[in-house]
Amino acid sequence: MNRTTCVAALFNLLMCLLLAGAGPAAAQQSGGPGPAPAVPLPNFWETSQRLERPDLSGLRSIRFLTDDDYPPMHFLTEDGKLAGFNVDLARAVCDVLNVACTIQARRWDTLLDALAEGRGDAVIASMRATPQLRARHAVSRPYLRTPGRFVARLPDLPELTPETAAGRSVAVVGGSAHEAYVRTFFPAAVIRPFDDLEKALDGFQREEADFVFGDGLTLAVWLNGTDGARCCAFAGGAYTESRWFGEGVVVVMRPNETVLRRAVDYALQRVAETGQHAELYLRYFPVGFY
Repeated sequence: MNRTTCVAALFNLLMCLLLAGAGPAAAQQSGGPGPAPAVPLPNFWETSQRLERPDLSGLRSIRFLTDDDYPPMHFLTEDGKLAGFNVDLARAVCDVLNVACTIQARRWDTLLDALAEGRGDAVIASMRATPQLRARHAVSRPYLRTPGRFVARLPDLPELTPETAAGRSVAVVGGSAHEAYVRTFFPAAVIRPFDDLEKALDGFQREEADFVFGDGLTLAVWLNGTDGARCCAFAGGAYTESRWFGEGVVVVMRPNETVLRRAVDYALQRVAETGQHAELYLRYFPVGFY
């Protein structure tokens, strides 16, 4: 979905998400009225190796850079304050390290340049750990992964398999990894490509397709909004293969910031171990995308 054209819509969805708690979409996923099921809490952090706290004697503060137009990850509230999952996670990292923390919003396409120019120490703005990013920057271990997910109209929520999807149509973003995934693993499904996810969802709502398959995070926000909650829910499981959907999103630093990278990794692991990461996930994604 285009970042600049969907900001207002996503912001409105976020306000519904924060004010309405679990929201109607979560209740609908339970198959009927009554209490909504607990949101599954995936483990976004590899805990098999416990990281040691690095020497932080030279680290007094971290200046985080982020964006402000991608709710619920980072956005401006009505009173102009910076908020969102990434913003709260940055503050939690600073709390673990016991260092001062500043978080400044800049335009998305200027973030890496600002980092290189020393206008900040780290970027926390849902940047994906691509080979190109790793080649030029130091990056943390992934702190969030977004799977591919199917959405179906209620009450048709089948357990999707290549057999049950045969002959049924799937709306996808044309040319995307999500389209390639469906073509590879659901070869008998009928592909309905669209220019972007917003148009795919529109086509799905007009019943031009039986399902839509796309980024789970974006679809979770849509399901918690007015349109999605009335009609639809996730169907089947979460598809997490990194070859198709990436290694996840990371904190980005300058390539020579070895101590800072180790400090951020240590803090992210501690945030996960203490349950703060799960609390933030539930706060911003009551319709979980796993």
